[in-house]
Amino acid sequence: MTNRSLSIFFIFLFGLVACENDDRTLSDWTRSVSLTEEATDMETYISQSGRRKARIVAPLMVKQNRDTISMTFPKTVHCDFYDDSLRVDSRLDARYGVYFENLNKVFLRDSVVVITQKGDTLISPELWWDQGTQLFTTDKYAIYRGPDQQIVGGQGLEATQDLKRITFRGTTGTVKAPVAQ
Repeated sequence: MTNRSLSIFFIFLFGLVACENDDRTLSDWTRSVSLTEEATDMETYISQSGRRKARIVAPLMVKQNRDTISMTFPKTVHCDFYDDSLRVDSRLDARYGVYFENLNKVFLRDSVVVITQKGDTLISPELWWDQGTQLFTTDKYAIYRGPDQQIVGGQGLEATQDLKRITFRGTTGTVKAPVAQ
């Protein structure tokens, strides 16, 4: 081999050795990173298009930045929903909640209760709230109590956050209907 061929061979060999990474280095570069923040006695407001839509109060919030950013409320969550005049239209309470920021959806569970200003009440073990559509949905049972009526949706429901429109699946219950004359 000539000196030039020998130098090219060593440069090539060095390049192969220098590009090799051990498993620990590769896993450090490719591992999933999760950043966590905590807030206690938290109060925050949700707004859309410059209008206040909701107020959220919780004793503890844990925010995790992963593929999907989420805010968990592990020790109860309370939410006041506002109408266009900034009056509280309905209230929500749950023992546990998770807000998925990228999806604009909230998952609520454990004694979920929604009460409107008129006193209409919705109770369910689990509810999803979609911030964009302002709808509650669930595939679990749900109970609606209003003036002179109680409806149980055994297979879930879809409802507006003010409970003015509710669509039940698998319903039973009593409803006071007007008498035809």
